[in-house]
Amino acid sequence: HLPALCSTTAFVFFSSTAPPVSGSVVRGSVGQNVTVPCLYSVKMTQGVTSVCWGRGSCPASKCDQTIIWTDGWKVTEQYNRRYTLKGNLLMGDVSLTIVNAEEADSGTYCCRVEVPGWFNDQRNNREVVIEKAKISTASPHTYTSEQTS
Repeated sequence: HLPALCSTTAFVFFSSTAPPVSGSVVRGSVGQNVTVPCLYSVKMTQGVTSVCWGRGSCPASKCDQTIIWTDGWKVTEQYNRRYTLKGNLLMGDVSLTIVNAEEADSGTYCCRVEVPGWFNDQRNNREVVIEKAKISTASPHTYTSEQTS
């Protein structure tokens, strides 16, 4: 009975260190680089692993509308140069950076970390909101000097 208890504890520990983050919102401005976080524990997955990023919520397997893949060591597929992985892949930082963000980049993104075994994949849904930069509507100050006669 003890080994079963240990494996259950390990699974719970993994779940608590890498919970699904559905509903997390990342905000950015048009023209900026926006980083959408996604991390996994290399130790808990027995080494680096492959990860896909896609548009839309995470499906039952893989990613829909895939935008970038990594085998855990390097980027293996990149469908648009504006989507990059700038984190330390070997440490499990597979955060997505959207370069020169546009309003059209708003929406749901899926980061799927492939974990060996049935139904073990870590699925992270992130909501991204890209807005136009707010422009100040304050009128400029005008300075006048008082003339003396």
